[in-house]
Amino acid sequence: MSSAMPRVSIQTQDFDLSAETAALRAADGGIGAVVAFVGTVRDLTHGQAQAVSLMELEHYPGMTEAAIEAMIDEAFRRFDLRAARVVHRVGPLAAREQIVLVLAASGHRGQAFQACEFLMDYLKTQAPFWKKEHTAAGAHWVDARVADDAALARWGIAAGNAADPA
Repeated sequence: MSSAMPRVSIQTQDFDLSAETAALRAADGGIGAVVAFVGTVRDLTHGQAQAVSLMELEHYPGMTEAAIEAMIDEAFRRFDLRAARVVHRVGPLAAREQIVLVLAASGHRGQAFQACEFLMDYLKTQAPFWKKEHTAAGAHWVDARVADDAALARWGIAAGNAADPA
């Protein structure tokens, strides 16, 4: 990947999937597959009756980027990747806005699909972001979910972020 394009961007502004993909591909003619995941802010959260009007995301600058860089390094160790990129937004985001982009590029689709899913599972549990949802009933911090820890566990990585549901 070109040195002009960082592997990780934490930003308040929205991203353009097409432009991000084109920039990733332009750096390497050996890329045969790019898999993209775009996450958006849901207006209803699992198990909640109130609609989410706004989500606020906080992070520790420097620490967050380093943690995601380490995740990308691990993806390169596990999969035959040619490039990867993660863009994550912070600050206040309205329902239906884009929040995260993960791009994984490889010579072939199988490795790109696996790496993209691995990176997203890793991000959900290990990236140092804090989310606060705003609804008509008020604001609350979002807890880690057992399902997200389980998704990461299938890659052989233990995460104990979720509160015990008992």
